[in-house]
Amino acid sequence: MDRKSFLQSLLLLPLTGAAMNLQEFQKSSSTFKTTEKMPVLFYGHGSPMNAIEQNTFTRGWQESIKNLPLPAAILCISAHWETRGTFVTAMKQPRTIHDFGGCPAALFAAQYPAPGSPELAMETKKIVQQTEIGLDDGWGLDHGCWSVVKHLYPEANIPIIQLSIDRTQSASYHYELAKELSSLRKKGILILGSGNMVHNLGKVDWSKQDSGFDWAEEARNEMKNLINKREHRKLIDYKSLGSAFQLSIPTPEHYLPLLYTLGLQGKDEKINFFNDKSVMGSIAMTSLRIG
Repeated sequence: MDRKSFLQSLLLLPLTGAAMNLQEFQKSSSTFKTTEKMPVLFYGHGSPMNAIEQNTFTRGWQESIKNLPLPAAILCISAHWETRGTFVTAMKQPRTIHDFGGCPAALFAAQYPAPGSPELAMETKKIVQQTEIGLDDGWGLDHGCWSVVKHLYPEANIPIIQLSIDRTQSASYHYELAKELSSLRKKGILILGSGNMVHNLGKVDWSKQDSGFDWAEEARNEMKNLINKREHRKLIDYKSLGSAFQLSIPTPEHYLPLLYTLGLQGKDEKINFFNDKSVMGSIAMTSLRIG
């Protein structure tokens, strides 16, 4: 991106945002050194209460990064940050966002004071060509991000940025945008998607604590089948896959982080599933690691 394009892109900044100067923009590419290729992960994050609990799912999250080199920074795509346009958080110290209701005081008191990374925000902006990435200093870390990462790196010592989900764009847009992030994996950046493959809060059944409805299980198993066969285009066109998918994905925001993860899969990279279980009838906690 040249200087003219950069200056034009500043128009995409939120009204509360502040533009980083051109010198910082040009320096960002030298901040992250070449490393071995980092994996990519998708986490089924489920209930916000997982942030402060120790359970089967949080232990699965912790196990997913076992023996992983310490990342230089984290880029997270969370179901809980939807925007018009595509943005990255660019502040030095993102706030902990408690974007939920009806939860115990202990959850609202929880903080995850990880630093941000204006440098990674700028690097992300530079490498993406299909759209202009706006720089945001008003969001922070929502629970789709921090409730998971808190278990991965409890010392909050890894810089984190979030990439928003543009609610006006197609599933294909998000999948293709993910491909443009692939170079970050060789710069020590751990890329995480956080959502749920199956997520229909309107169908939650409290009597099904550890199981899913037949349609939720059908969709979850077919998603895994298509992922294993690398039939990403069918997963992008999920609306054509029948009634089980329509019930499982009534709105796309929890599904799209999965497509970001799949868009980053290399040619010969295998998939490893974990936390492969449904809860509350209509939520799949199934998670996966690539690489």
